[in-house]
Amino acid sequence: MPSFGIMTAPMQAGYDDIRRVWREADAIPEIEHAWLFDHLMPIAGDPHGPVLEGWTLLSALAAQTSRLRLGLLVTSNRFRPPAVLAKIATTVDVVAGGRLDFGIGVGSRPGHPLARREYEAHGLPFHDAADATASLAEALTVIRRLWTDEQPFDFDGDHVKLTGAFGNPKPVQRPGPPILVGGRAKATLRVVAEHADLWNIPGGDLDDAVERSALLDRYCREIGRDPAAITRSIHLPVSYERPGDTREAIGAAADAGFTHFVLGLAAPYPPGVAGWVAEEVIRAA
Repeated sequence: MPSFGIMTAPMQAGYDDIRRVWREADAIPEIEHAWLFDHLMPIAGDPHGPVLEGWTLLSALAAQTSRLRLGLLVTSNRFRPPAVLAKIATTVDVVAGGRLDFGIGVGSRPGHPLARREYEAHGLPFHDAADATASLAEALTVIRRLWTDEQPFDFDGDHVKLTGAFGNPKPVQRPGPPILVGGRAKATLRVVAEHADLWNIPGGDLDDAVERSALLDRYCREIGRDPAAITRSIHLPVSYERPGDTREAIGAAADAGFTHFVLGLAAPYPPGVAGWVAEEVIRAA
C-alpha cells in the first residue's frame, strides 16, 4: 500500500508556521509521515535567510504531534559523530513515543556551492565522496549497535573509533527506528542494500530513479538480500498552482514501483495547506 507524507524544509520559514502545518497534518489520516531536512544554511532563496537546525526542531515537533511518523530527509552524516547522532535519534524516538524514521545520507554534494559553504562556515570538514560513503557505512554499523547492544563495546574502524561505547536508554522502537538512506550514487546504493529499510531519491528524473532502483535490486541480490525488503521512497515537489502535475508524478512513480511518497511543500505555507494536499493531491491521486 502506498504511504504519503509531507516535507517542510526549515529554511525561509519560522517555527510557528512549520508547527502549524505539522499539527494540521497530524489530524489528517491520509498524511502518514512528515519530514524536515538537515542543512545549517539556506540552499535556496535568500542565502542569508533563516534556517532552523533539523534534529532540534524535529524533537520539538515530536512533542507537538501524536500520530505522524517523522524524520529528517536526510541527516548529513558529515555533521555529527555517529555515536552522538545515535543518542540524538534515541532521544527523539523517546519524545515521539516510537515514531521516528531515521533518515541519513553521506551529506551534501561537493558540487553544490550553497550546501558546501555551510561546512566551512561551521568549521566542519568536507571529505571526498569515497571517504564520506565509507564513513556512512561505519556510522550505520555503530548506530545500530548503540541501539541494540546490551554491553559496552569498542569499535576500531577506518573512520569511526569508539572505546566503551554504550547507548542507554534504547529507542522505543526495537531493534531501532527504521533506517532510511537517501542518495543515488552507486557507492551509496551499496550501503542502502546492506543497511537500509527504506531508500529515498529525489523525483526530478524518474527514468534515473528507475535505473537506480534496478541497480539497488542487483546490489541486494549480490549480498543475498531480498530487494523487496527495502521500501522505495521518492520526494516529489508539490505545485500549489498545478496540483495535477503532482498527481501525475505520483502516478508515474507508483507505476515504477515506488510506494513511499514524500510531498515537498514550499514556503510560505498557505493556510490549511495540509488539508489542501490531502484533498487535491493525495485523495485525488
